[in-house]
Amino acid sequence: MAVTVALSEYEIERGKPMPDKNHALIQGNLNFLIRLLYGEKYSVLPEINLDLPIRERIPDLAIYPVIQFNPDENEIRMKQVPLCAIEILSAKQDLSELMTKRAEYFTGGVLSYWLVLPALYTIYVFHSATEYQIFSGKDKLQDAKLGIELKLEEVFK
Repeated sequence: MAVTVALSEYEIERGKPMPDKNHALIQGNLNFLIRLLYGEKYSVLPEINLDLPIRERIPDLAIYPVIQFNPDENEIRMKQVPLCAIEILSAKQDLSELMTKRAEYFTGGVLSYWLVLPALYTIYVFHSATEYQIFSGKDKLQDAKLGIELKLEEVFK
């Protein structure tokens, strides 16, 4: 007998699983750390709609060169591709979905893509669809293309 699982409004609208507590903690930590350490260089936008060539995507976090707030210039879908897209694997999410997104982000023009695996205390930093570095445990994440370094102990705090 097939089991039918009802999707939440969030999942239908966003086309991805509902974030869980660990996802939210890590997303908040990454947002805070990048803004704290690199706020003069970058803006971090959570859950922003990206108008990519293949399809619309909504990364957990998108890193842009500094964007100034201007109430007269707003966008529902960002046409400018971020420098980096960050995706955090949720408990109900399939890893293969995030690997598909990785390819789409690079096709769209991102410089790097971070794939966060909370259960493993690990972040993959991709600089192309096939080139990546793995950071885990007490490592210091280093994204050479963006000049960002973060202590994983702080990310997974």
